[in-house]
Amino acid sequence: MSAIVTYTAVLPVDRAAVDWFSGELAAHRRAIGTRNGTRRLTPWAQAVLVLRWMIDGERVKQLRIDNALPSSTTYDYLHEGLDVLAASAPDLGEAIEATRAAGDEHIGLDGTLIPTCRVSLEGPTEGADLFYSGKHHRHGVNLQVVSASDGYPLWIGDARPGREHDSTAAHHTGVEEAIALINIGVPTDAHLLVLVDLGYEKFRDFPAVRCGYKKPKNGKLTIDQRQYNKVLGALRALAEKANADLKVRFKCLDKVGLNPWRIGTIARACLALYHFERPRLTERHA
Repeated sequence: MSAIVTYTAVLPVDRAAVDWFSGELAAHRRAIGTRNGTRRLTPWAQAVLVLRWMIDGERVKQLRIDNALPSSTTYDYLHEGLDVLAASAPDLGEAIEATRAAGDEHIGLDGTLIPTCRVSLEGPTEGADLFYSGKHHRHGVNLQVVSASDGYPLWIGDARPGREHDSTAAHHTGVEEAIALINIGVPTDAHLLVLVDLGYEKFRDFPAVRCGYKKPKNGKLTIDQRQYNKVLGALRALAEKANADLKVRFKCLDKVGLNPWRIGTIARACLALYHFERPRLTERHA
């Protein structure tokens, strides 16, 4: 290559978000005892590196070149930054309490598939790839997402293999137990309903869960059942909006080439930044 072309790029993120993230990275370095002058990048430069990957979907190779780093160091910086961000995301209990504090009457639970590069890892069924989703006809991971009544994303669970159904993924990530006990010991005026689709039909008998009616084999739904499904579907649509908002904001979720088991951490890192950029008011509704 005889000549190199350089250009100026603008990262679509508010400077306050980078300041906050770099502060979190600096605090992490102090906590683990990093000595001054031993890092190739400052906390600010590391924050920009990680955010370029998250928001713009920049290739790791390009991040390595732009920062004059070895490949292994680039990955180390990226994963460290993702871990620090993800640690700021709320856990499931905090997410539920936040929506109670906002005065919501229901939350949404929905699964979403994050596509990955092909991963040939045999699942429980011989000859079936663990991460291949028969529903979506592609490799990926199943992420369970809890959203507020207005579609604001509240919580994201650990990555589960793409072949798992939503109810199975919810069981393994602790959501099943949480929604089964969601209103136990809680005043009646703070009770929450949990709106789900037919992928969670196994949870229909939980007191707080509201699930649509499935068309019977060789039969049809009643008028009341069809109307119920229509109303529930309209309310649930905002749960799918939460997934869409995160995927539109963060191009890294378009397709992940890293270890698929890390995608839960990646998504929670996205959630933490989303919460900083677009905080939701928590005052009770009048």
